Amino acid sequence: MRANFPSKRSRAQNNMHELKRILTGPWVPKYHGKAPYFWLLMLVFFAWKYLFTTPSISENVLFWLTIVVFVPLYFGSLWVKNLRSVFFILSVCMLGVLWAPTNFGASVFFIFSAALCSRIEQSRLAFGMLAIVLAILGVVVLTFHLPSNFWFPSLIVSISVGATNILQSNLKRSREQLLRTQEEVAHMATIAERERISRDLHDLLGHTLSLITLKAELAGKLLARDVQACQQEIKDIENSARHALSEVRSAVSGYRQVGFSHELNNARNCLSAANIQLSTQIQTLPLTAATENVLALTLREAVTNIVRHANATHCEIKLELEMDFIVLQIQDNGVGVKNVAAIQQGNGLIGMHERVNATGGRLALKVNNGLALQLFIPMGVAL
Repeated sequence: MRANFPSKRSRAQNNMHELKRILTGPWVPKYHGKAPYFWLLMLVFFAWKYLFTTPSISENVLFWLTIVVFVPLYFGSLWVKNLRSVFFILSVCMLGVLWAPTNFGASVFFIFSAALCSRIEQSRLAFGMLAIVLAILGVVVLTFHLPSNFWFPSLIVSISVGATNILQSNLKRSREQLLRTQEEVAHMATIAERERISRDLHDLLGHTLSLITLKAELAGKLLARDVQACQQEIKDIENSARHALSEVRSAVSGYRQVGFSHELNNARNCLSAANIQLSTQIQTLPLTAATENVLALTLREAVTNIVRHANATHCEIKLELEMDFIVLQIQDNGVGVKNVAAIQQGNGLIGMHERVNATGGRLALKVNNGLALQLFIPMGVAL
């Protein structure tokens, strides 16, 4: 298998593109703003000596050669990070070493080198590189016996600028990481909202379509025997479809709140259409909107499952308060479920568990002469 190395033509094109960028700009990445251009004003200290003394021809040539070398190194360092920045740091530092014996303004190169240590992202390594720059400064001072008016300002300013830049860069990277984290959280919230809508649509449409199916079958049977009753069933189908459409629109918009009493009436109609007898024991309780919504959706999913799968003839629904818990119990006498594990992976049951867990409650299923569902929600919970 051949390795995919860049072709000579591709490398040449990349080099031409980089050369064009160097010649025409931008020389500074956008996230740095205009500040790097203003920092170049520090070169005034390097030229300060020549305001009072006239440089020789060779010194004048070396001065401008140093500027020509330094400026590309400075701007180039802004485009690299970590190990790649070490070359630029040491190169600028060497300019200070070469000029220190003859021009005390060369201290600015040590200051620039200290500032460039912030290009190393790991704080430990960045401060380690700063220590190397300061060590080079110390060696130069001791080697050339430079006076305190050179090394003291160089040392203090290099430490201050270097440490400040490193800490600011770390803070900036932390902010960028926080921003990315917030974007990820927003993305996860979007996914969670989509899953919520998916669960709600499943609950809404599953129940309503089951009711419509049952009533359509009943209407078909009544067509030949009782036209008036058949027309009533068809009218109920139309009303159920319109109601389902309204609820789907509300669910997608995210503003749906389902009342428990309304859902209990729907459950009574659905069970009646399936020839399932219903008995209820409903205690009047003060329910928050969030709690009532969870109870209503759980009741809807449970009744839908009973109609679809239980082959039951009787269903009992209880709502009561036990030990500061609101308890909803739905029991049928069906034979459609042999064990709890057989229904654990259904989308409806998963949706029930997620909603109940969000309230701090719990959901229990038992198989005993049918299926018994028990929902426990702490009293007064609000989402």
